[in-house]
Amino acid sequence: MNFIKNNLNLSFLISLIVPILITGPFLPDLIVSLSSLFFLIYVFKNKVFFYLNQKPLILFFIFCVYCILLSIFVAEDSFLSLESSLFFFRIGIFACVVWYLIETNKKTFNFFYYSLIISFSILVIDGYIQYLFGYNIVGLPIMGVRISSFFGDELILGSYLSRLFPLLFALFILRKKCKAEIFYIFSLFILTDIIIFISGERVAFFYLNLSTIFVIIFIKKNQKLRLVTFLVSLILVAILSLNNEKIKDRMIDQTIASIGLAKNSDKKYIFSESHDNLFFVGYKMFESKPIFGHGPKMFRVVCKNNKYNSSNAPCLTHPHNFYIQLLAETGIIGFLFLILIFFYVIYCSVKQLKTIIFREKRYLTDYQVCLLSCILITVWPFSPNGNFFNNWLAICYSLPIGFYLHSIYGKNNCELFNN
Repeated sequence: MNFIKNNLNLSFLISLIVPILITGPFLPDLIVSLSSLFFLIYVFKNKVFFYLNQKPLILFFIFCVYCILLSIFVAEDSFLSLESSLFFFRIGIFACVVWYLIETNKKTFNFFYYSLIISFSILVIDGYIQYLFGYNIVGLPIMGVRISSFFGDELILGSYLSRLFPLLFALFILRKKCKAEIFYIFSLFILTDIIIFISGERVAFFYLNLSTIFVIIFIKKNQKLRLVTFLVSLILVAILSLNNEKIKDRMIDQTIASIGLAKNSDKKYIFSESHDNLFFVGYKMFESKPIFGHGPKMFRVVCKNNKYNSSNAPCLTHPHNFYIQLLAETGIIGFLFLILIFFYVIYCSVKQLKTIIFREKRYLTDYQVCLLSCILITVWPFSPNGNFFNNWLAICYSLPIGFYLHSIYGKNNCELFNN
């Protein structure tokens, strides 16, 4: 408990989760689990329930309890299902940990900011080395035409950068900046944009563009900086595509072909034929149990049934879309949890747009807009994505939520932490 109270040490440790995410899911999940456990003990011992009593957290915990009940009473394999649902609540607790640390120690912003800067800088430099020479600095080879840096055969470099990029921008906005820092960030933004493109992760590049356009539309003070870096990046990406046939084929030609827009294509697909098959299986699973679904982590089990998967398509662990997955595994009730968050983002966006048009006081600060863009790319329904219950992915999208919760419910104004 002294460790919780000594939040300077804890802030530094939790900020290290940013580079530790590069090592894989085990160590980050260990940090999340232990910090969440200690925080819960601290909350109940000192009766500090303020952090857990907010509506978004209550809604999340209801969702977690609901998923556990599905695992026990609905899932075909309860033990397998409980692997995803039993301790999923730790993701919400971890967001509260981040919020608590920001609330009680203003240096938390700096710890996370420098952690992101260092992690991004190392990954970007290493990624370009791998792209140019075929190997990164520790000898990991390029995967075909796709770079992965220290992630190795896990091709998630673009996902990591695109999901945490808006958080980096949010923390940059809060700072008092010298010219050298602005120049460095300007350069890092451009290099990051391009490395996400040449990583070959099409969804990550889409998320980058989606969050960037959202931020450019809704922020005020740093709008020009991000607009200029984004336009420069797009120009360089276009030049790169014209001069590198392999990247062009991966990012443009294969995308056109996979959705059926090529000249020799006979059929159109949502994202690709394999995605269509997975979506169809997920929808058929939802149709058979529309209220409660089949239970968390059950897609991989139930989709083997010929009743749902009548094609020769492989049965994967998840349908590659959060909404389809929740419909299939948690039914319409679980689906409502995610769609409500999406509607909340839309509501905030409309309110922000209204204040911009009528020149009123902004509904959201620039800092909050960047954090909301992190949430937007997590709950965006019209793109492929990973497993909703995946530990690594859940940690990535819980980090910005902790900052966002503090910006709404925190007792201290974030603008006071400029240093």
